[in-house]
Amino acid sequence: MAELRSGSGAFLTLEGGEGAGKSTQVMLLAERLAGCGVDVVVTREPGGCPFAEQLRALLVSGPPEGITAKTELLLMTAARVEHVRQVIQPALDRGRWVVCDRFFDSTWAYQGCGRGMDVAFLESLHRWSVGELVPDLTLFVALDVEYGLQRSGDRLRNRSVENRFEAEDVSFHQRVQDGFRELASRNPERIRIIDGHSSREAVAMAIWREVTGVFPHLE
Repeated sequence: MAELRSGSGAFLTLEGGEGAGKSTQVMLLAERLAGCGVDVVVTREPGGCPFAEQLRALLVSGPPEGITAKTELLLMTAARVEHVRQVIQPALDRGRWVVCDRFFDSTWAYQGCGRGMDVAFLESLHRWSVGELVPDLTLFVALDVEYGLQRSGDRLRNRSVENRFEAEDVSFHQRVQDGFRELASRNPERIRIIDGHSSREAVAMAIWREVTGVFPHLE
């Protein structure tokens, strides 16, 4: 089990369904933080370290039915254990900030709500695998499901890219989106909802307002 972080770093995560533009917003946020003199580590899940990136290739490629929900969960958890151990925890302990594209909230939404797995078990598994590590702030970029899938449609037409989750049916993605919203309603202090229908610049500004609201010294 991971040790609780002891440094002064901050842990920020971005969450959302397919086509929400999270990866772009992660980079924009990291650039804004760096411009304020913050030492930032940018990472992602699944992935973030060599071992976890190998597992990512198994998780996000191929047909949706290629692996079972149980296998998917176990691979996600194994990837997270090493990601936290090798990247996230050391950075936080050194006082660095971590901006991560997805974390446990995605497991809750995708494997819990999307796949129908017991969320209480998922929460217990998370505590067992990485301890009490929870983001300081999570930005959930909310987007209409069908619009998000339309935005990511070009990826579906290229079977060589990571599109295993995009290839799920609309009902799966709606359950995922509903799961994120339920999480946000349960954790309003940590999870802030960002309207993903706006322009890239407007979304980035909304994210920055939430970040500076929690960390006012950045203004």
